[in-house]
Amino acid sequence: MEHVNPEQEVIHLSTEKWRWMSECNVDTLNALFHEKSVFVHMGGSWGKEQELNVIKSGGIHYKKADIHEVSVNIIGTTAILLNRITLLAVVGGNEVTNPFMVTEVYVHQEGSWKLASLSFTRLLTP
Repeated sequence: MEHVNPEQEVIHLSTEKWRWMSECNVDTLNALFHEKSVFVHMGGSWGKEQELNVIKSGGIHYKKADIHEVSVNIIGTTAILLNRITLLAVVGGNEVTNPFMVTEVYVHQEGSWKLASLSFTRLLTP
């Protein structure tokens, strides 16, 4: 097995996460999200359980994240990943497209990366 550096591992995990979110794959996301994880959206912030419920119920359907830029900084056992994306989502039955800078914080615990924080910051320019 070839050695994958931690940066590449986190970038791959982040990309997979967008796919799992678009597929409403709550079981896989449940394993990825840290028990104490937090999620910051344009409409509020909440924890793991509510985020999974929002995805499961279709409250927010993350249809497609077009990733334009990605960078990751690893500090000890913490990885901070920035994604500049255009997100196509269905929110409350309406399809919306927004440019976001998404901050993802991962912590390395017991041999794997867990998502600790996911924050959407809407950009003023596309």
